[in-house]
Amino acid sequence: MAAAAARSQFVVVGGGIAGVTCAQKLAVEFPAEDIFLMTASPVIKAITNFKQVSKTLEEFDIEEQPSSLLEKQYPNIKVIQSEVKRLKSEEHKIFTEDGKEYIYEKLCLCAGAKPKLIFEGNPYVLGIRDTDSAEAFQKNLAQAERIVVVGNGGIALELVYEIEGCEVIWAIKDKAIGNTFFDAGAAEFLIPKLTAEKQETAIACKRTKYTVEGREKKERPIAESDKLGSALGPDWHEGLHLKGTKEFSHKVHIEILCEVKKILLQQEFIQLQRTSLTFPKKEKNVEPDEVLWPIYVELTNGKIYGCNFIVSATGVVPNVKPFLDGNNFSLGEDGGLKVDKHMHTSIPDIYAAGDICTASWEPSPVWHQMRLWTQARQMGWYAAKCMAADTLGESIDLDFSFELFAHVTKFFNYKVVVLGKYNAQGLGLDHELLLRCTKGQEYVKVVMQNGRMMGAVLIGETDLEETFENLILNQMDLSAYGEDLLNPNIDIEDYFD
Repeated sequence: MAAAAARSQFVVVGGGIAGVTCAQKLAVEFPAEDIFLMTASPVIKAITNFKQVSKTLEEFDIEEQPSSLLEKQYPNIKVIQSEVKRLKSEEHKIFTEDGKEYIYEKLCLCAGAKPKLIFEGNPYVLGIRDTDSAEAFQKNLAQAERIVVVGNGGIALELVYEIEGCEVIWAIKDKAIGNTFFDAGAAEFLIPKLTAEKQETAIACKRTKYTVEGREKKERPIAESDKLGSALGPDWHEGLHLKGTKEFSHKVHIEILCEVKKILLQQEFIQLQRTSLTFPKKEKNVEPDEVLWPIYVELTNGKIYGCNFIVSATGVVPNVKPFLDGNNFSLGEDGGLKVDKHMHTSIPDIYAAGDICTASWEPSPVWHQMRLWTQARQMGWYAAKCMAADTLGESIDLDFSFELFAHVTKFFNYKVVVLGKYNAQGLGLDHELLLRCTKGQEYVKVVMQNGRMMGAVLIGETDLEETFENLILNQMDLSAYGEDLLNPNIDIEDYFD
C-alpha cells in the first residue's frame, strides 16, 4: 500500500528566485507551518547582497546554494527534491516523479521557463539558460573555431561580448543588437566595444557560484534541454573561461534582419553540394569556404555559414507542461499561466509567480512584464503576501514594484538602467525621444509623451536614475524644459528633488 500523502498548508514548486523568495516569505509569515518547496535540482537560487537602490530599482546577487542551507536558515521550509509529475487541482494534490503525493491548501507554481531552442534534439544546438547549459557551452567553446549565435536578448549580448579567440557569426532578426533592451542608438553606442581589444579585467566573480556539490565528477551529455536548471544570473559568464582556440580577441560578424531557415549536418551539406561562406572580411568580397564544418546554418537572407556549434539564445517559454494535464488553466498569449493582480491563476487556491506566469491585470501605464530576475523576486515575494492575506482573510493592494518597470544590469561592462516604457512600448507614434550621448562614456535616452516622461535608458554612470524615476512616477509636465531636460550643464536634480 502506498504511503499516506504528506500535507502542508503551503506548497511552492520551483527552486529558482521566484519560488525560493515565495517560500522564504511564507516561512516568516507562518513560523508554525511547514512550507514545502519542490525543486528538480539539488541546488536552489538564493538572493544575496540585496540593495534597494531607489524606490523601484533594486540590485542583488544570485547565488546557487545547496538546499540544506535554506533549510538551516528557515527551519520550517522542507525542500523536496523531485520533479513534479502531475497536478490534480480538484483534489489539491501534487504527484512527484519519485512516486510520492502531497496535499496542499494553497499552491504557488514558480517553475520558471525553458529555453526556446531553434531546433530540438540537435547535439550541435546549445540553448543557454541555466548553469548546466553554461558549463556545457564552456566545454564546447574550448574546441571551437567558429560559432553561430542566434538571438538578440541579454544573454546573446553578453555572450558575444565575452567570447574571445573564436569567430562569431551573430544572427539577429532585428535591425540592431540588443533589441529587447535598447534601440538602435544604444546599439551603435555599444558596438565599438565589440571590436575593441578587451582590457584584462580582474573582476572577482561576485554573483553566481557555479559549483553544484558532487556533480562535477559526472560527465554530462551535451545539452539535455529537457533537464531543467534555474535561469542564469546577471553575471553568469564571470568565472567561466569563454575562450575558443584562436589567438585573437574579438571577431564578430553581425547578420541583421535574418533568422535561421535551416540547419544542415555536414553529410547533408556535402550531398546537396551547397556553398558556404568564409568569415567576412572588411573588403566585402565574400569567398566560399574551403573548410568542412560539423554543422551549417542557412539564414533567411540566403547566406550559409559553417561552424562548430550553434548557440540558441532566443528567449524562453514558460514551463507549464507538467501542470496542464487535466487542469483547466487559462493561459496568456505567451503560453504562461494567467494571473490576476493577486497572483491567482484561474484555478482556486493555485497561485503562480516568475517566468511561468503571465500578468493579466490592467498594468500601470509605465509597467510591463519582462521575464527578468528582478520581476521573479518581486512576484515571488508578493505572491507569498497574497497567499498570506487570503489565508488570514485580509485584503491587500497591488505591490508598489508593479507601478514602474525598473531594471538595472550590466552590458559590455557599462551599467545599464531601463525605466518605464524605455523603448516606447505600446506608445504608438505619438511620442518623442530626447538623446544625449558621449562616445565611450554615457548614453541617455528619454521617451516623452505629451510633455511627460514615460521611460528612459541610461548607459554608463549617469546618476540620473532616481531623478528620472521620480519624473516618470509623478508624471509632471516637463514641456517647459524642452531639450534642456538633458542639457549636461543644467543640474536637473536641483529642479526635481
